[in-house]
Amino acid sequence: MAKKQNGKSDAVGKSWKEGDLIATFNLVRIKQYKTPLMQDWLTVQPPVLNVGEQYLFDFVYEAALKSIEGWSEEDLKIKLIGPVLMLGQMTDDDNVIGYFDKTISATVEGIPLLVRADFMLAKGILDVFKTPYFHFQEYKPNKNPSGDSMAQLLEAFLIAQVKNKNGKPMYGVEIVGKQWTFVVMAGKEYCISPLYDATDKNSLLTIIAILRKFKVILYSELMN
Repeated sequence: MAKKQNGKSDAVGKSWKEGDLIATFNLVRIKQYKTPLMQDWLTVQPPVLNVGEQYLFDFVYEAALKSIEGWSEEDLKIKLIGPVLMLGQMTDDDNVIGYFDKTISATVEGIPLLVRADFMLAKGILDVFKTPYFHFQEYKPNKNPSGDSMAQLLEAFLIAQVKNKNGKPMYGVEIVGKQWTFVVMAGKEYCISPLYDATDKNSLLTIIAILRKFKVILYSELMN
């Protein structure tokens, strides 16, 4: 998410809205989520959690159910998003690294874009990312939200398309408090999933399963 310093966005030129990006870059928002890429991603079975994972899941779920409405942005990151990323296996391995709070930029169709990604999974070396594959952007949980998190996610996608130069689809998630929405962008078209509620136990399990499914897609489709 693009942060603010002294009340000003650090985006290049302007703080984009989703509609601005659609108009400027001729994007197409798929109103239904039944594109083949999205259907494949959302087709999951409930994850099988080991004893340690089940303990973490129960702890995170109960905390979110009880208190998420009062959490700050940092609370949301530490108490929910971080553990869910771990349960979703969105962690470092020999081929990809998870990067938090990284600024990415590129010139897209002659227009400079810059956005701070709350998290991205990318090929990289130490703290230098090379090829971004997955992004998430989030709002503060229902209290004085600033910026347009969907626009920031789309900016990250457009920047990654320029950097990656491989024509592969981009994957990500927008988080607004307890609500998680998954997004796939292929070329100029992007497709948005239904909302998943992290304070609903079955929905939270599905969120974890979808994140795990991305790692399968990453190695079978995006890195080959």
